[in-house]
Amino acid sequence: MKILVCISSVPDTTSKINFTADKSAFDKNGIQWVINPLDEFALTKAVKLQESQGATVTVINVGDATTEPVIRKALAIGANDAVRVNLDPKDSYSTAKEIAAVAQNGGYDLILCGKESIDYNGGSVPGMVAQLLGKPFVNASVGLDVNGSEATAVREIEGGKETISVKLPAVIAGQKGLVDEKDLIIPNMRGIMSARTKPLQVVEPTSSEVKVQGVSYDSVPPRAAVKLVSPDNLDELVRLLHEEAKVI
Repeated sequence: MKILVCISSVPDTTSKINFTADKSAFDKNGIQWVINPLDEFALTKAVKLQESQGATVTVINVGDATTEPVIRKALAIGANDAVRVNLDPKDSYSTAKEIAAVAQNGGYDLILCGKESIDYNGGSVPGMVAQLLGKPFVNASVGLDVNGSEATAVREIEGGKETISVKLPAVIAGQKGLVDEKDLIIPNMRGIMSARTKPLQVVEPTSSEVKVQGVSYDSVPPRAAVKLVSPDNLDELVRLLHEEAKVI
């Protein structure tokens, strides 16, 4: 079985997010980059299938050369090889189109990814990849078993969980719960050293077409100072909630 895992390079959650002076782009200065956490759940699941079923795991990233340290970490976690599409992605469509092109040519049985990246939270790439490939798609999966040419996925729905069976090849978008957090793999020294020699193929993009263009970005307004109200002064509390917070 051949598995393709899509990974994004995203800012570490502890990074301070800033934008350029004209607010036209994200300021990348001083940012620590990591594997998108939801993609890491997908990657860990793929490595488990590698161990249990002898699958080969390829990771793919659409990005420029600055994403290669993150790709090498994915190789250290356990992927067999990697593909980087040499494109600075501008929207979900351009990203999905490049992933689909690699997937089509590679003949993969299973495509795994996180349901969204934590930077832009678009959540549209997995579904677009499935549509472009004409393959079954299960979103927000919290469980996955593969038996021969069939995959059984569990996804969360309002008020419960739904179990879905699909024929492979298929695209599965995972989230927290796809594997237990305690099972997430921290690369050891052996993995880090072996990652340096694992194949990382760089391919040129098939297109520069972009469907959506970002216009401007704004930072979240700073939080206002906390106001303490005496428990005996309910009139003042009601006034603040009505006039300042505007929630009543």
